[in-house]
Amino acid sequence: MANVVVVGAQWGDEGKGKIVDWLSHRADLVARFQGGHNAGHTLVVDGTTYKLSLLPSGVVRGKTSLIGNGVVIDPWAFAKELERLKGQGVKPTPETLVIAENAALILPVHRDLDELRESRDDGMTIGTTRRGIGPAYEDKVGRRAIRVIDLADEEFLTNRVNDLLHHHNALRRGYGREEYDPAELVAALMEIAPSILPFVGPVWKKLDQAVRCDQKILFEGAQGVWLDVDHGTYPYVTSSNTVAGQAAAGSGVGPRDLSFVLGIAKAYTTRVGEGPFPTELSDDIGHKLGERGNEFGTVTGRQRRCGWFDAVMVKQAVTTTGIDGVALTKLDVLDGFTELKVCVGYKLGGKRIRRFPVSRVDQEALQPVYETFEGWDGSTKGARSWADLPANAVKYVRRIEELIGCQVSLLSTSPEREDVILMKDPFRGR
Repeated sequence: MANVVVVGAQWGDEGKGKIVDWLSHRADLVARFQGGHNAGHTLVVDGTTYKLSLLPSGVVRGKTSLIGNGVVIDPWAFAKELERLKGQGVKPTPETLVIAENAALILPVHRDLDELRESRDDGMTIGTTRRGIGPAYEDKVGRRAIRVIDLADEEFLTNRVNDLLHHHNALRRGYGREEYDPAELVAALMEIAPSILPFVGPVWKKLDQAVRCDQKILFEGAQGVWLDVDHGTYPYVTSSNTVAGQAAAGSGVGPRDLSFVLGIAKAYTTRVGEGPFPTELSDDIGHKLGERGNEFGTVTGRQRRCGWFDAVMVKQAVTTTGIDGVALTKLDVLDGFTELKVCVGYKLGGKRIRRFPVSRVDQEALQPVYETFEGWDGSTKGARSWADLPANAVKYVRRIEELIGCQVSLLSTSPEREDVILMKDPFRGR
């Protein structure tokens, strides 16, 4: 059986939570490999809504869930999310939930710095969630980070905090802010340590054992390919690699153990925050997509920008992250539209191109070239087989497959867990 990597093929918010939850029923372990509690996965199970930011979606099913070294962890957010889930009857234990010993922590100084940068008065902001994700990754790369395992030794932790604040207090002085007291930060970390340390362990070893026992592993990505720090719409991106290759580096397995990459894409396009968006609709159609799709961020509550499906961007994501199959979500949101459009190319400087350019100047100058489709009157909501779909809905999906050069493996037709049409089981491999 194959191990499956799930990544977003657009700008995040594609519905990964539901798909990962649905797939986790077939998996033995679920592992997160990048991002932090800026991720937002909403699961609807028997009418109950679960909102996850840091914990892998597999926790709701009681699956062994792993948080890899590529994730940055806010220990206070972890404790809060865990407590909220317990209130909903989900009670992970140290046997079913393991955090990588070498994962870097998000601290109050990171949140402060994120807030200061996003509150600039010159309008030059990225549109982050202001949760300290970027500054935490900066410290990790700068070799200043406090790691989870450091919480187990107060003396060593104190040395690490002093080193970290040598850097951060210089920044705080530059911003005209009061310096952070090392003793105060150490005390706060020692207070929260008992909430997280019982769950800490060698994630890489757990995964190695699973591979050797031929267990099925589901690697859960956050955000989307177009928010990748290298391959996305830079600088309006997240602070980590979101492509499938990061599943190996961010969890501690070799790339040969990644068997099938499933890209998640909405049947239209959305984006939260700043940055280019060629197919964005600011008219009544865009408003209708947002209203029907309930397009509000799980983490931020911000309204998402909406537009037509961009086949050029998804096709490029298929290439850069090695997608083997696509899970197309929210098809039911398009029910009742008289006419639908899909972007099949761009016009740039009088020429037609079929790739998304790297230059930010070029990105903002793109004019989408559309192919128009006839909509459908029937409902796709809750459909669980091709026979349940209107003919024009089938044509729409088939044409998307042709345009992105990749098979639609799964089709989601509502937020409910079991409303999925399966064409190819990712756990069967390529």
